[in-house]
Amino acid sequence: MKYTIGYDIGSSSVKAALIDIETGKCLATAVSPAQEMPMQAPRAGWAEQDPELWWKEVQNATHMLKQQHAFDATLVAGIGIAYQMHGLVCVDKDQQVLRPSIIWCDSRAVEIGNEAFDSLGHNWSLQYLLNSPGNFTASKLRWVQQYEPQIYARIHKVMLSGDFIAMRLTGDAVTTISGLSEGIFWDFTSREPSQVLLKHYDINQSLLSDIVPTFGVQGKVTAAAASLLGLAAGTPVTYRAGDQPNNAFSLNVLKPGEAATTAGTSGVVYAVHDRIAFDNESRVNTFVHVNDTKEAPRNGVLMCLNGTGILNSWLRQMTGNMSYDEMNVLAGKAPAGSRGLKIYPFGNGAERILANKDTGAVFNNLNFNIHSREHLLRAGQEGIVFALKYGMDIMSDMGLQIHRVRAGKTNMFLSPLFREVFANTANVVIELYNTDGAQGAARAAGIGAGCYKEEDAFKGMECLATVEPDAKLQKEYGEIYQQWLEGLTHII
Repeated sequence: MKYTIGYDIGSSSVKAALIDIETGKCLATAVSPAQEMPMQAPRAGWAEQDPELWWKEVQNATHMLKQQHAFDATLVAGIGIAYQMHGLVCVDKDQQVLRPSIIWCDSRAVEIGNEAFDSLGHNWSLQYLLNSPGNFTASKLRWVQQYEPQIYARIHKVMLSGDFIAMRLTGDAVTTISGLSEGIFWDFTSREPSQVLLKHYDINQSLLSDIVPTFGVQGKVTAAAASLLGLAAGTPVTYRAGDQPNNAFSLNVLKPGEAATTAGTSGVVYAVHDRIAFDNESRVNTFVHVNDTKEAPRNGVLMCLNGTGILNSWLRQMTGNMSYDEMNVLAGKAPAGSRGLKIYPFGNGAERILANKDTGAVFNNLNFNIHSREHLLRAGQEGIVFALKYGMDIMSDMGLQIHRVRAGKTNMFLSPLFREVFANTANVVIELYNTDGAQGAARAAGIGAGCYKEEDAFKGMECLATVEPDAKLQKEYGEIYQQWLEGLTHII
C-alpha cells in the first residue's frame, strides 16, 4: 500500500489528509489548531500572520494523521500543498522570516495597486496581466519596499504561503506559474514574469523564486523536516497550488465551462476558461489554472467575497456561541427575506467585487421590535449568497455562463438553508462531494509522483447530494435579491 499526503494551509487552520493510492480512499484527516489561528491587525484594514505558525500547525496536523492511521512513512509517494492565496512572505538568505506575512485579506496595498493600474494603463494591464495589479502580492511587496526599506533590503526571496511551507519541507525556494499569476507577476502573453510590472515597481526579478511545474517533483523532504514531522527524508513534494485552483482540482473542475465554489472564511466561485477573459474593472480575476499548458491554455476566473464564513463566525459569537448546526436550524425558522433585514457582508477588508472598496459590513432595516436571532442568522446567510450572486453576474458579463457548480460538503454548504438560497438565487445546480482542499492536494500529489494519470485521481470521490433550483423559490429569491441589490447601490 502506498500513500499521499495533502496539506491545505488556510488562514483559520491547517488541514491534512492521507490518501490510499490504490483505492483512492481518504484514510485520515486532521485539522490544527482546534480553534482558529490568530490573525493580527496592527491597523484597520491590515491582516498578518506568522508563517512559522503555519509550519508548526503542519507538524501538529501530520502527527494527528499518524495517530488516526498508523502508516509506514517510507511508503508516502508524494506530498501536495494547497494554500491561502495572494499573501506575501519575505525571507532572508538564511531562509528566516523577516516580517509577518501580509495575507490575502490585507488592504494596505490597494492604493499602490490602483496607481499602478492607472500608470501602466488599464488596457495594458488587462491585456497582459488580465488583472489590475490591485491588492495582490506584487503590490504588497511594493508596500514593504516603500514603508519598510530596511526589511526590504534584507529580502532574499519573496513567496506565497505554500511556497514557504514547501521551503520548510525541502529547503528549496521555488514557485509555480500559477503562483506567479496569482501574485500578478505573470505576463500571460509572453508566459514569463512581467518585466514591465517589475520595472514599474522597481523589483529585481532575483527576488522571485525559480519556477517548477505544478505537478512533478518540486523538492524532497530534508532530514531535519522529516524528524519534526515523523516522515521519511527524501519524500518528494509533488504538487502545489493556491487554495481556489486546488479546490477546483479537488472537485475535478478542469475543463472549460466547469465551475467550483467554496464558502469558508471567504467565498469563491471559480470557473475554468480556455480563452483570455477579464473584467474591465478587475472586480473578478483571472489566474493560471493547475492544468494549464502552452498547447492547451487553462485559466481560472475567480470571484472572491472576503466576508463569508467570517461573518457567520462573527454572528455565532454575537448570538451566544451556539454550534453551527444549531445556527443553521435557527436560521431556517425565519421567513425568506428575514422580514426585510438585509446584511451586506463586506466587513473583512477591501472587496474586489466592489472595485477594492472597503465599505465595512452594513445591516439594513434592522428593527428592534421584530427582528431576533433567527432573522439575523438568516439575513447573514442570504447576504452572503446575494454578494456571491453579484460577483457571478460580473462573470456572466465576461461570457461565463454557469449552470452547475461543484462544492465540498463543508463549511457554509453544510447548511440546508444556504444551499437552498444559493441554488435558487443563482439558478444553478449544486453538486456536493466528499472532498476538501487537503484531499485534493493529496490526490494531485499522486499525479505529480507518477502514481496515476489525471483521470484516475478522483477514484474514491463521491457525489453526496445534488440541489436543484425550484421555479417557485427562484421567483421568490429573485425578488428578494433585487431588493438587496437596490440597497447595495447606496453602499457603493
